[in-house]
Amino acid sequence: MDRNLALEFVRVTEAAAIAAGRWMGCGDKNKADEAATEEMRSRFNDIDMNGKIVIGEGERDKAPMLFIGEEVGNKKGMEVDIAVDPLECTNSVAYGRPNAISVMAVAPKGTMLHAPDVYMDKIAVGPESVGVIDLDAPVEVNLKNVAKAKKMEVKDLMVCVMDRQYNKKLIEDIRKCGARITLIMDGDISGAIATCMPDSDIDILIGTGAAPEGVISAAAMHCLGGEMQGRLNFETGKLKEKSKEEINALKEKAKQMGVKDLNKKMTAKDLVNTDKAMFVATGISTGPFLRGVDFTPEGAITHSVVMRQKSGTIRFIEAYHTFDDMPRN
Repeated sequence: MDRNLALEFVRVTEAAAIAAGRWMGCGDKNKADEAATEEMRSRFNDIDMNGKIVIGEGERDKAPMLFIGEEVGNKKGMEVDIAVDPLECTNSVAYGRPNAISVMAVAPKGTMLHAPDVYMDKIAVGPESVGVIDLDAPVEVNLKNVAKAKKMEVKDLMVCVMDRQYNKKLIEDIRKCGARITLIMDGDISGAIATCMPDSDIDILIGTGAAPEGVISAAAMHCLGGEMQGRLNFETGKLKEKSKEEINALKEKAKQMGVKDLNKKMTAKDLVNTDKAMFVATGISTGPFLRGVDFTPEGAITHSVVMRQKSGTIRFIEAYHTFDDMPRN
């Protein structure tokens, strides 16, 4: 992936984060998401690339922009797949909570799984624990293996889990093992990444979350040297309210999108099959590894991260913006 694209992509997530940040605590997640989406889409126009949205705001008939299949960029550069979430954690912005980010993953054309909008069972760890986890193993086994790999006691591990009803039994099982737990309302992309950050106290992410976010997380794990496994889940959360015919339609759609085995335990390479992935994110509200947007009398300060798998570089960028350059809503 062209290193010159890195800064261009940061400008995109910065603009989206600033736009969403203006809606912090206003109680309207849709307005916040619209602001971030519009700003992100407009910034893509200036980038030298032939980009295609493979994970975005939804189907074309449901999303006016950044829809799946939409072409972005000025058609002058390399062909890439792009997975975007202009506002990861919409409720966090709407209700003034932490952990919201604007995020994207980029990879060469044809290397990124077109994940359907269903759930995914996930497990992720940092570099020290690569090779010792198994999505199909009992929680107790995974925790013991990670603790051994990190030369820790299970009781000292910090496990990150999405605070959802469908993760209730998992949370109970973790507590029985004696490990500590960080429950997050939204944002398991940040949770997965945090397992790889030296200054984070999170040792492992386990649980069920959204499948598209799983693909974006996989790109980051490639860059960070961590490990992630996932499996599509069609039988939990809101999907329980759907009829058998609707679920079968979702499964057929997943196959059409390129998922050959719906029950496969996928690795990060199955989700993003390349050695040239790039991950970019800007904080909107402060979370495990990025600070949120800070508005000042002069403009705003943003905090972003850029990761390149090929070079192994991780760059944290603190940027100072003036109001003349700010999106106005």
